[in-house]
Amino acid sequence: MSTSKSQREATSLPAPVIVGAGPAGIRAAQTLVAYGLRPVVLDEAPRAGGQIYRQPPPMPGFRRSKRALYGFEASRADALHKSFEAFEEYFDYRPQTLVWNAQPGLLDTLCYDTRRGGSLAWHDIIVATGATDRVLPFPGWTTPGVYTLGGAQVALKFQGCAIGKRVVLAGTGPLLYLVAYQYAKAGVDVAAVLDSSSLADQIAALPAMIRQPAMLARGLYYLGWLRLHGVRLHSHARLLRVEGKQQLQAVVWCRQRQDQPAAAGTEQCIDCDALGFGYTLRSETQLADLLGCEFSFQALQRAHLPTRDSAGRSSVKGVYLAGDGAGIMGADAAELAGERAALALLADRGVTIDEARVTLLEQQLQHISKFRLGLERAFPFPQHWAALAADDLVVCRCEQITAGQLRQAACELGACEMNRLKALTRVGMGRCQGRMCGMAAAEILSQASGAPLEQIGRLRGQAPIKPLPIDMQLAEDTEVDA
Repeated sequence: MSTSKSQREATSLPAPVIVGAGPAGIRAAQTLVAYGLRPVVLDEAPRAGGQIYRQPPPMPGFRRSKRALYGFEASRADALHKSFEAFEEYFDYRPQTLVWNAQPGLLDTLCYDTRRGGSLAWHDIIVATGATDRVLPFPGWTTPGVYTLGGAQVALKFQGCAIGKRVVLAGTGPLLYLVAYQYAKAGVDVAAVLDSSSLADQIAALPAMIRQPAMLARGLYYLGWLRLHGVRLHSHARLLRVEGKQQLQAVVWCRQRQDQPAAAGTEQCIDCDALGFGYTLRSETQLADLLGCEFSFQALQRAHLPTRDSAGRSSVKGVYLAGDGAGIMGADAAELAGERAALALLADRGVTIDEARVTLLEQQLQHISKFRLGLERAFPFPQHWAALAADDLVVCRCEQITAGQLRQAACELGACEMNRLKALTRVGMGRCQGRMCGMAAAEILSQASGAPLEQIGRLRGQAPIKPLPIDMQLAEDTEVDA
């Protein structure tokens, strides 16, 4: 590619920074490199790929093939990994680097290897921080042996082990069946899959989901394969509690229709030594919040998310958003969004970009967004979770705050907004900074106060985004990339 005057001017500016090396971050980096830039890529993981294409550690003895790790996504994962390796020498890749704070023009980082903190100046930044599990607590969820679905997947992909010998997987969303399939294929005894949604929900979603026939076929295959191999799949399932104090011994559940929350079925008990649970995913938005991005409520995802245009531009000049960290769209959309955000960054630097490619990317993203509407219909949020949560249920495990305490703050102290609730109860003040408990607390507050979830607001992002070691060494100088 010949170098134009605009490209030369663009490369004279400080290097763009990309936070995250999942599908969105990798495609963004490759796009910037193709136009002559050398971005800095900050990745919390030791190897690129993100959560969905997480790579095992480079250590002897880990022999599971990519086919075994990723199933139908093996070829796509392999292509993404190889393309990253092919381009790696053209950008500044920094694995095991946590961005724990952000402000205009400056990021605070921690290198896990050296436990050394540092500061990195930025001029343009693409935030591709991905997503994590949406946690809806239930009695006993802090018992040893209980994991999120994402945690169960990390154990299998990165550590080469299962969370238990006899496992129950519960919640809702496509990840539920993907993890069940991956565990069963790995030889784990999957005792049951407990889905809070129903077959009727999934049938009603088919008209929208047929827009992506390959994805739909994959999901149907997982369901068929699990049934064929004797894994029990239960719908309308509500987790009641787990049994066992020092270690999980059993999961107790019942059938409960969403349209009849008071009509709970007979309790059923499944012996097991591990449980993985999660109710779809939620975006990791803390970094966008600290960077000053505006947020708006997205009813489909029951969350306040950073606003962005079709190109990925946020409300803050120089800040671009891509992938599941800006709204759950899946890995395919994340790749497209990463490339689109990179092209927007280039255009804003005055570089002439391929407009035909821009049009195609936006059309593909719009197409996938309609499919995502179908997924949300197929795996709806359990609407009555908050009303059914007992007062003694621990919602915030860091501060041991119960649902009853949250309701008391709403009904007796007048809390009707999340940050007011935080001030009154300390919910979200622990190690996770509300990343795990924030959405569940918002559901409780909405139910107790009678205010719509949109009005409840969200916990404001606070640094550090994730816990820092006490012995972290602070750097004296700010690094400036040019």
